[in-house]
Amino acid sequence: MENYKIFKKWPSIVVMLLMFLIPITFFGCKEDKTEDYPNPVSNPTSNLMLQGEWLHDPHKIDFDKLPKIPVEHAVVSDVTPDGVNQHNYLAYHDNRYWIMWSDGPGVEDRVGQVVKYSTSTDGLQWDKPKFLTTYPEGSGPESPNYNTRTDQGLRWISRGFWEYKGEFLALASLDEAKGFFGPTLALHAFKWNKESESWEHHGIVMENAINNFPPKKLPSGEWLMSRRSFDYVERGVDFMVGAENRFDQWEVYPVFGTSTHLEAEEPYWWILPDNKNLMALFRDNRKSGYLYRSFSTDNGRTWSSPVQTNFPDARSKFHGLRLQDGRYVLVSNSNYKKRDPLTLAISDDGMVFTKMGYLVGGRHIDYPHVLEHNGYLLIAFAGDAKQKIEVVKVKVSDLDKIMRDNK
Repeated sequence: MENYKIFKKWPSIVVMLLMFLIPITFFGCKEDKTEDYPNPVSNPTSNLMLQGEWLHDPHKIDFDKLPKIPVEHAVVSDVTPDGVNQHNYLAYHDNRYWIMWSDGPGVEDRVGQVVKYSTSTDGLQWDKPKFLTTYPEGSGPESPNYNTRTDQGLRWISRGFWEYKGEFLALASLDEAKGFFGPTLALHAFKWNKESESWEHHGIVMENAINNFPPKKLPSGEWLMSRRSFDYVERGVDFMVGAENRFDQWEVYPVFGTSTHLEAEEPYWWILPDNKNLMALFRDNRKSGYLYRSFSTDNGRTWSSPVQTNFPDARSKFHGLRLQDGRYVLVSNSNYKKRDPLTLAISDDGMVFTKMGYLVGGRHIDYPHVLEHNGYLLIAFAGDAKQKIEVVKVKVSDLDKIMRDNK
């Protein structure tokens, strides 16, 4: 009789055991699979940044077989064959799309380079380019130093838009045009005057500084942006934190290892889904062929030592953002051999990307900047070896094609 009672209760015992064992088995398997998964606190040294059944060797991706992302295309500015257009940045302000870029003679960043801008109501039809800055003092077309590399002349470099305390600002750096960068390097701000439809010099944001992208707000309410000093090659790159009260109040925090572990260039960062920890990415000028990554758990004051990831990179500027639906996108030259094509990668958590699609290619294209607005991505880039400023418009819903086609 006792055996019968036990037998009768056996299904209930089995169910209880399964309820206990299944979670252990499930999470145990997940733990095994993600042993080297990055974590800003417990595993900042992980190199995992790109994975998927479709990926075998990050340096042997067949880009022609990536899912093609549908795009609409426009050319904003074309200075072929004698000029240079690059450092493009987008914004949406006052019911218009805005774009700014560096416009110079000859090749990039020579004496006399200026910053220009254009606006559009739909992101595809753009106004004729206009001057945002004037020619640098003593460095215009009438100067004997114009279109040369010399410390006897200056150049402006476009650095992005910033909406700050109700004002629409445009940032641009100014320094000598001999190398990267000159000792008088400074980051300037220009303020949009809606009444006169013009940009007015607003002041110096920071001496001895050039940012990579404009400031973004931290969870703490402070602003954060990267900074390279005129001697950054020797000392490494920094981050600037501040501007809570004034646009020109900043504290500088170095990222140790950016001049020893790699030759860090053009940093970029974003906030992770926990809304407190940060991740930064760095281009490596030592030609490793991969992006480097670092984490901060204290609002950009300190950063983990940069680690080489497995995300391929052509030593080119990249950009990304967190979409309104919570996913992250990264647009870059992920063919480590050359700046062709531009790809768009997708991540659920901002740390590991599992999908990648083909945006545009077949020629030299670089320096992307991404903006999300009203269900679309606008992606600006420099085309045809930095002689054109171009834009592609992508439906965010079309990114689901990547999710289906990456196998």
